[in-house]
Amino acid sequence: MTAPERLTVGERTDDDYTTWTAAELVEKIHSREISSVEVTQAHLDRIGEIDGKINAFLHVGADEAIAAATNVDEALAAGVEPTSALAGVPLALKDVFTTTDAPTTCASKMLEGYRSPYDATVTMRLRAAGIPILGKTNMDEFAMGSSTENSAYGPTRNPWDLDRTPGGSGGGSSAALASGMAPLAIGTDTGGSIRQPAALTNTVGVKPTYGTVSRYGLVACASSLDQGGPTARTVLDTALLHQVIAGHDANDSTSSRREIPDVVAAARDGANGDLKGTKVGVIKQFERPEAFQPGVLEAYRSNLSQLESQGAELVEIDCPNFDHALNAYYLILPCEVSSNLARFDGMRYGQRQGDDGTHSADEVMSLTRAAGFGPEVKRRIMLGTYALSVGYYDAYYLQAQRVRNLIAQDFAAAYDKVDVIAAPTTPSTAFKLGEKAEDPLAMYMFDLFTLPLNLAGVCGMSVPGGLASDSNLPTGLQLMGPAHGDDRLYRVGAAFEAGRA
Repeated sequence: MTAPERLTVGERTDDDYTTWTAAELVEKIHSREISSVEVTQAHLDRIGEIDGKINAFLHVGADEAIAAATNVDEALAAGVEPTSALAGVPLALKDVFTTTDAPTTCASKMLEGYRSPYDATVTMRLRAAGIPILGKTNMDEFAMGSSTENSAYGPTRNPWDLDRTPGGSGGGSSAALASGMAPLAIGTDTGGSIRQPAALTNTVGVKPTYGTVSRYGLVACASSLDQGGPTARTVLDTALLHQVIAGHDANDSTSSRREIPDVVAAARDGANGDLKGTKVGVIKQFERPEAFQPGVLEAYRSNLSQLESQGAELVEIDCPNFDHALNAYYLILPCEVSSNLARFDGMRYGQRQGDDGTHSADEVMSLTRAAGFGPEVKRRIMLGTYALSVGYYDAYYLQAQRVRNLIAQDFAAAYDKVDVIAAPTTPSTAFKLGEKAEDPLAMYMFDLFTLPLNLAGVCGMSVPGGLASDSNLPTGLQLMGPAHGDDRLYRVGAAFEAGRA
């Protein structure tokens, strides 16, 4: 049997910057031992070398990235203080954030070639922080999917096995990290789209507390669920990026005014590996062996044992309403999708079909939406439109919102007893491309352990949990914290990471 082709990042070497962590890179850049241009060019070279096989990037902005890196180097040479703790370290940006100097397509034919007249707040904060943006990464169309197979521009492949998915919807960002094409990346998480790809690619991904990272300029999928967040290859690198992008934004009406906890200090504190006095919840409803690939369950139980060996106390918690989370989520999300995607009508921007003078406005809209949207997007629009229709709103959408409140209450009760909750990130390791493509329900079930967080608006992290014994592919340990308790994730996540080292 032929071994799968693997393009993961190599062992750390002094002469290959694509193997370094962001924390290592920034220390050397700011001390001027190496330049941001050298580091950025090394990653651009890596993209040119292997992305033809992985398809992690939809757009590469080499000139813009080098120009941003040059500005950092020149400022440092002039004795100017770095604009952030990550100034000079390049990054990959999910193609759902608007950018004035690159297309924003959301991996959809509907927005093919579209250039936004404004930058998203996250984009602006990255630029202000002196972070060169290498390019825009592939994703499931409009962030709807769990495998990055729904991209109109072809699937992204997992660097651990090119025949398998890197997860979704943000598979491009995680694949770029895992393969050494970027040391940092940005994703979005509506039901697991940061954490799930992180688990399948052996990287770290964080879904921050809802409202703590601005959604201004993030093309909406489901507005009450969407949350941008950081991804990287280590917990500390992820914390450094989190600190850059988080904070109140007056342009986002849902933006929190709460002070962002010091997640970098928490990550550094956790690096000593000591978890004495930490109570870790284990969800009773997730203890179902039949739901897991055996190797994933084995790895998860081993991870729990490791937490105990580091001094954590495991506490079983009962979250009875989690049994209804999947059903509630897949009513609320399509309803918001139906509303948000109504703007793509062929009239104002993006694709337009039938504009030849022989079709009415209604016909142009219908032709445009039929040609511009892929099958999964159409499926969710139709589900949401039906659930919101007269006579069904109370039975479906309103009832799902009631379940959502009960799930939030389950979380609140749990955090009265524990500091964080531990769970598997996914029920299996990366599946083969095409394996679930014709079975939407099986694809939806893949997010079973991640989506309760989004319904409640709390925070979560996926940290590498070791390789599954029955597939030799990565697993993820999911850590969940209360709203505005993101620092707890970083402390426990860094400790767990140190314990695995």
